[in-house]
Amino acid sequence: MPRRFFAAPLVCAFAAAQFGAQVGAQRTKDAKTMRDSVRDSVRDSVRDSLLANGVTAGESDAEHMDRNLISRAKLNLGLTTLEIGGGVLVDYIGYDQDPASREQFDLPSIGKLRDARVLLGGKLKSKRPVTWQAGIMYDAATQKWLVRQTGFMIAVPEIWSHFFIGRAKEGFSMNKVMVGYDGWTMERQPFTDATVPLLADGIKWLGITPDQHWFWNLGVFGDAFSQGQTFSSYDNQFVARLGWVPMVADSAGTLLHAAMNYRVGKPDKDSLRLRSRPEAFEAPYFIDTQRFPATLSQQFGPELYIRPGRLMFGTEYYWQHVRSAEEGNLWFHGGEVVATWIVTGETRSYNTVGNYFRSVAPTATVAQGGPGAWELVLKYSYANLDNRGIQGGAFSRVTPMLNWYLTDNLRLELAYGFGVLNRFDLRGRTQFFQARLQTEL
Repeated sequence: MPRRFFAAPLVCAFAAAQFGAQVGAQRTKDAKTMRDSVRDSVRDSVRDSLLANGVTAGESDAEHMDRNLISRAKLNLGLTTLEIGGGVLVDYIGYDQDPASREQFDLPSIGKLRDARVLLGGKLKSKRPVTWQAGIMYDAATQKWLVRQTGFMIAVPEIWSHFFIGRAKEGFSMNKVMVGYDGWTMERQPFTDATVPLLADGIKWLGITPDQHWFWNLGVFGDAFSQGQTFSSYDNQFVARLGWVPMVADSAGTLLHAAMNYRVGKPDKDSLRLRSRPEAFEAPYFIDTQRFPATLSQQFGPELYIRPGRLMFGTEYYWQHVRSAEEGNLWFHGGEVVATWIVTGETRSYNTVGNYFRSVAPTATVAQGGPGAWELVLKYSYANLDNRGIQGGAFSRVTPMLNWYLTDNLRLELAYGFGVLNRFDLRGRTQFFQARLQTEL
């Protein structure tokens, strides 16, 4: 594929950036005054999430947006409120492969719809805070509409807790807890994508001690209602995420987040298949164990993040032990290291009840005549699915990228990736050229 096709989305993005800069330049004085005023008010305020309403049934899917072009539709139906939201992701990707990579996979350049979803949610008219959400997503890979985060969240602030019943993320790993729209990179790290189901049906208990800043997320899940879904790879599982977050405010100052994750599960039909794409939705599965006999899976590992203002540094690393009578005791492992810098001075906010990072909210949006928020990211990820007779491959990738948050609900992402895959007795090197336009309500 000619390189001009790789450059096409970059040229368009550059043109858009120039247009945004010209708009901002025309209103430089007003934008600067507005940015200084808003930044001072944020710096002087304490916006910690409250125990009673800090997290809803939508969890990270339902975070409030302050500076957006279009707001969610909101209705009062008497017994409950109703909010209607959604999101769309559109991707473009091109590749440059060495000879070994071309032997491993044929990778055509392509632009396509990544994700489209409709989110319905609200708060019941009840003495105790009870929220609900129904999420429906169009899966471009299967070309089907699927039920996503759906259920009820019951707040019990008397014991610093929330209880969720329904379909949700298990609560293992910061990256898996966060909704994909809010992440600092386009896709999650390959190892947790391969080993941790995206969703599960069950009950979760979330809590935090407000003075000591300890938090927990415990969940029990089963597949009675999700049998046959693409994410349903376990008959049942138990998940625990325990951590400590000393902090002053969720949107200012220095934050330290440290947690330990553990999960144990019985694989569906006593077999397991671990596989992941190379942080590129349009690509095939670079690492893939194929299906193998397995009776029990245990996984554990730490996550550590520090956010001194506009900077953020983080790492996660996990080990998975799989019991297999035929293959023996198997060990797989992988993780990532990431650094981000918000050039325009914003701080990535953090939900102190759900214990996850939110998306970046620009202080002065492009619609207001400002520059939006610009974030530089550098990430390294590694996943190893080779052990004993299972040869799923080992993949590493370095990803520098740029995020431009035009408003709270409009974002442009540009990424370059350099990946190395050891599989099929070959060591293939692939360069990735990616662009994404995302909008959400």
